[in-house]
Amino acid sequence: MAYPLTVTFGALAVITAWAPFADVDQLSALAAVAVGIVGYSGVRVARALGWLGSGVGAQERLAVKRVRQQHRLVSRSWLEFTQGRRTRWLPVYFDPALITLTEATAELGERSIRVGEVRLYPSGRVRDTEPPGRLIDNPSRPDPDATTQARAASSPLRRLLLDAQSVVAAPFAGLFWIYIDGGGIPAFAAATSVAAVTATWLSAIRGSDPS
Repeated sequence: MAYPLTVTFGALAVITAWAPFADVDQLSALAAVAVGIVGYSGVRVARALGWLGSGVGAQERLAVKRVRQQHRLVSRSWLEFTQGRRTRWLPVYFDPALITLTEATAELGERSIRVGEVRLYPSGRVRDTEPPGRLIDNPSRPDPDATTQARAASSPLRRLLLDAQSVVAAPFAGLFWIYIDGGGIPAFAAATSVAAVTATWLSAIRGSDPS
């Protein structure tokens, strides 16, 4: 959870840095974006920590395996398990332990998820339908290079670069703001940078997977 929270605070810092230079309309827009970031992040953190339910149900021990979803620019980790007669998928925030995870017994519940000694944090509600895109299963045996891969994937810089893929659309948001409100180059720079950090934040807080 440290990485998505750090990105959240970074996004809020960028928004705050532009506030002294904003006029009334721009300040209102910055405030709206900041409130949206704080509110959505609060819901995500509350669900990750078990204050809001993930839809799993009562605590029970189930066999789980990790699958990695690749859908357009989205990459996320999911735990796949069978509950009753249904196959279900629960999104989780990235943890290096996921890279070496083979099918294992986990303690799943509304308040916490544990696989052995590792606590995992839900990044959303459980699904009863397969996530869209390509789903890649973990190997049945850990890769000999998995430890090195996990270390590389955990690099904050790598994670930030992957989450920043969607910022290519940020200049268009800046141009759109200039079109509706004017303001010239400073307003364009502010709108573009705010759009960029917001896009990066959204990817991080939704539980991106850098592996």
